[in-house]
Parts: sequence; C-alpha cells; structure tokens
Amino acid sequence: MVQDTRPSSAAEALHHAMMDRGFARLPGANTLMLLEGAASQWADFAQSWDRLGPDLYMADGGRYRRRRHAAFTCEQGRFIRKPHQPHYQSRDYNPLNGDVQRWFDPVEQSTVENGVMPALMKLCARVFDPDRSSRWHVEAHQFRIEAQAGAAGRPTPEGMHRDGVDHVFVMLVERRNVREGVTRIGAPDGAPMGEFTLTQPGDAMFIDDHRIMHGVTEIHPIDQARPAWRDALVITFAAER
Repeated sequence: MVQDTRPSSAAEALHHAMMDRGFARLPGANTLMLLEGAASQWADFAQSWDRLGPDLYMADGGRYRRRRHAAFTCEQGRFIRKPHQPHYQSRDYNPLNGDVQRWFDPVEQSTVENGVMPALMKLCARVFDPDRSSRWHVEAHQFRIEAQAGAAGRPTPEGMHRDGVDHVFVMLVERRNVREGVTRIGAPDGAPMGEFTLTQPGDAMFIDDHRIMHGVTEIHPIDQARPAWRDALVITFAAER
C-alpha cells in the first residue's frame, strides 16, 4: 500500500504501483490526508449517502442497492459536469445488468461541490493521467449496499468483472454493522491475484481496468436487529477518442 501523504509524490507512487501490478491501494488515513484541506468536510460528504435513491434495474430482483450517478469531462486536470445522462455497460462487462440504459438519481450538486469530491477527482486525474495528455469521460457512482436478517447485500452481483473503461477508483465511505464484503482481484483470464477488505473510511484502490478484474463478496449484518450497510464511491475514467 502507498503510504506517502504528499499529493504529488503520493500520486506518482500510486501511478507507478498501478502500472507495475495493475492496481494500487491507499489506506484511508492517507486518503484523508491527501484531501488538501477538505478533510473537515468529510462528515457532510459521507452523510450524502443517506439520501440515495433505490436502484430499480437489478435483474436479480434485489432491492438491496441504492445509488446516485454523475458524469463529467476531464481535460488538463479540470472537471466539467455533463448534463445528467444514463449509465450504460454492455453485457460483455456486466452480464447481469448490461445492455440497458440505466437512469439513476443524479449526484446532488452539494455533494459535487463538497471539497472532498473535487479533491478525490483531482487525485484520480493525477494517478490515471499524470502528464494530462488525454480527454476523459468520467463517471461518479455513489453506492449503498444494504443487508438485512436473512437477506445478504451484494456489492457486485455480476461477480468478478471489469467495468469496460480504462481506470477505476473504488473508495470505502462507511461500513455499518456488516461483516465480510471482501474485495477480490484477478487477471482477465480468471486467475486470482489476491483479496483484502476495505474497512476504514477512505480505504481505496486504483485499478487498470484492462488488466484487473474485481469483485466484492456479499455482506451480512452483524447484529440482525440493526440496520447494516456498506457505502462506497466509484469513479471511472474512459478516454474520449
């Protein structure tokens, strides 16, 4: 895991780790230290996950996932929000919910403008495109996966997968009263490459989507009488050609 907390050197180390292994991990404490003064806004940022709408497109019939979605253009490290649009993946990458234009509630503008979001997106741009040579289509996804007594939550119901983009950033926002939820990574041919659990707010990973498949195991409530969920932020970068 990358431990450096200086923005430029940390981004460089993360970029090289991702280029070397296909992925890089960043501990939550270090992520918060890289927010460039926005760490004080984390509580408001995380609280926005309490306002996600239901995902009504689950082909497995599940109602355990809530989400919001937003799209941006990134050029020269600058982000401009695009008009709200559907999220689309082909069945080649998402055999469960692919080949459907999925309209989710938009990420609230207050969340986009919270200092945490631009700091994270800027960090992603530094890691994924250090020389600022490309124009990117960027999508941000807020996920809440809920678990109940006798009903597991499935963070990645499509199983081990690629997202069909160039790069993926995954960050844990909160785990509340849940066990399991293990992140697994593998090669495109299915060969396992390791597993670990994102446990602390800000625990994150950067992925080369061409080289790495990823997935997360089911979550279950620890105390079945209390609400249980796993909140995560996913940011994807796809080069605009």
